[in-house]
Order: sequence, then C-alpha cells, then structure tokens
Amino acid sequence: MSLLVAAIVVWGFSHSINDALFHPAIPRPFLLWIHSIVFACWVVFYILQSALVCTRKVNVHRSVGWFGVGLAAVMVPLGFAIAVVMGRFDKHMLNIADSDIFLSVPFGDMIIFGTFVALAIAWRRKPELHRRLLLIATCALLDAPFDRIDYIFDHNLGFLFVDVVILLGVARDLLVDRRIHRVYLVALPLIMIFEVFLIYLWRGAPAWWLRTGRSILG
Repeated sequence: MSLLVAAIVVWGFSHSINDALFHPAIPRPFLLWIHSIVFACWVVFYILQSALVCTRKVNVHRSVGWFGVGLAAVMVPLGFAIAVVMGRFDKHMLNIADSDIFLSVPFGDMIIFGTFVALAIAWRRKPELHRRLLLIATCALLDAPFDRIDYIFDHNLGFLFVDVVILLGVARDLLVDRRIHRVYLVALPLIMIFEVFLIYLWRGAPAWWLRTGRSILG
C-alpha cells in the first residue's frame, strides 16, 4: 500500500509539477517548495516504516516513528498555511473564481489527516489499529495528486478515488482475516459523510462559507 501511495503521488503530480512548480509562467510562493518537500518526506517515511515492519525491525520502526510524529506536527499547520497562501495566489494572481470556497478541500484534508495521525499515535501500541489509522491518514492526502487529473477534478471524483484506495485495505481484511476491521467500519462512513460535506461547501458555495473564504483570502 505504501508503494501504491507513492505511485499515485508521482502519477498525479507529474501532470502539473512542471508548469506549477518547476517552470511556472508566474513564480509560485516559496512556501510551496517547503510544502512539497515536507509532504514528500511523509511518503518516504511511510514507505520506510512499512519496510521496517515487513523486515521485523520493530524497534527501529518505533524509534523512527518519533520522527514521523514531529513531521506530522509540522505538516498539519503547514497544510493549512499553504492552502491560504496558494488560495490568495490563485485568487489575486491567477484570478481563479472559486478560490475562496475551494478552501474546504485542503482544510478538510488536514482535518482528516491530523485526526487519524493523532489516533494512530495514541494507539501506537495496538498495531492492528495503528497501521490502519496511518493508512487512512496517508490516503487522506491523495486527493491532491488525484485532483491533478482534469477529469477527476472537473467531476469532483478526488475523494471517491481516495475512498477506493482505502477500500483496498478493507479488501485485504476480507481476503486475509475474513472480516472487516472495526477501524474501517467506523472511520470510512464518517469520512465519506465528511467528504460529501466538503464537496458541498466547494461546489454548493453556501453564503456563510463564501463569506468565510473571502475573509480568509481577502
């Protein structure tokens, strides 16, 4: 699953990284570079931690895990910050009309990621909970690469593709354990409901959310 996550990230961002980061017509804010590096570090960290468990180097896994705690603690506020910075850039420099209301998507990503990472840390001594919570947290970041595909973005399918990746974890449980773990039974319906709400804020643009977005982006 960690390698699949990496493949999705590379595939998705390959559609936009040249024009949006390496050779943009209008230079992007420097914070976008920091954001890209930090979030890429999470993908590498996730692969490393998975490999350490597979090779039964659990003590090393636990030690390296504290680096992940610190990394996640940076990622969440950085995720909110870059959403605002790039929202202002899109609105005032690129004149993208829905920048105010699109904030619901990156803000929602950070809420899901932060919540499930925190739960994974709290239950780090319960591997069956811990690994599934970290998978869900990592998958929450994947709507960003998925939404780099025009068709997926235009048809509001980013969250659906995220849920499909999480469902691969459910499929693994059914095939190997012959049951669905309670983490998925509780978390996945709640995440889907929350995702529908985020899409509603973005595409439905209720007046209160539009006012909120405008007050944030200026």
